[in-house]
Amino acid sequence: MAERIQKVLARCGVGSRREVERWIAEGRLTVNKKPAKLGQAVNGGERIALDGKTIDWTPEQPIPRVLAYHKPEGEVVSQFDPESRPTVFASLPPLLSGRWIAIGRLDINTSGLLLFTNHGELAQRLMHPSGEFERVYAARVFGDFDEQEAISQLTKGVELEDGPAKFDKVVLKGGDGANRWFDCTIKEGRFREVRRLWQAVGGEVSRLTRIRYAEIGLPRNLSRGMFVDLTPNQLNQLMRACGLPEVDRDDSMQVATQRFKKPQRLSDLKVGKKALGNPKYGKRTPKRTKQRR
Repeated sequence: MAERIQKVLARCGVGSRREVERWIAEGRLTVNKKPAKLGQAVNGGERIALDGKTIDWTPEQPIPRVLAYHKPEGEVVSQFDPESRPTVFASLPPLLSGRWIAIGRLDINTSGLLLFTNHGELAQRLMHPSGEFERVYAARVFGDFDEQEAISQLTKGVELEDGPAKFDKVVLKGGDGANRWFDCTIKEGRFREVRRLWQAVGGEVSRLTRIRYAEIGLPRNLSRGMFVDLTPNQLNQLMRACGLPEVDRDDSMQVATQRFKKPQRLSDLKVGKKALGNPKYGKRTPKRTKQRR
């Protein structure tokens, strides 16, 4: 069955629908060596290329896979950085086809939960404002302001340079003196929005960590710079929330572990960084043994 090229490539994780449409408009995408047309239908027998490089794609629906990654401060959410700063993608496992898509972004000074998927439609629905998926951040805020008054203003809404914004919920979690911790819930992801909201009421965010996206929380035992596959139940929870078909449990388990000796499940975090498939850490150094005299 033929489908529109932008829909097929987005589903395969090659790029979002907007990216594919931009490639077509710029003349960078070809089908059987001819310039692609917007809305062009493909059925699986075509050779699709971007900038002359053949794209590995399939008309079949790929089995969705979602990673939870604990982003440390200092990494950028970008495939390539002109300043040669470390990127989050360098810590992810390779895919047999398609690419990892970051669901939302975190700035270089923000740590915490970052979700990645190989399923373009899932990523698009999780990020689209109409989905109203909650993002929860733990923020350490410095400043001399009245807590209750600030919370009231932030939940009612304040005016930022790019329009009105607000938190859906703010909970004081503790702290001493001028430094206090708050859990902040928001349903959109504008640039540095959490930091700018607190600045509007006289606070300065000195540390920021995302602890939840939609219904997926940051695992307590997931160290910074490490990733783990969502369980089949967690994956299907996201699929249902986005109005997409659920994934067969056995298929999900097989795809998540196909290139690793150890399964990447929360219960297996204790096996170490190499077993989790993080290429960032390289090979282990063999243990030295005492020589007998």
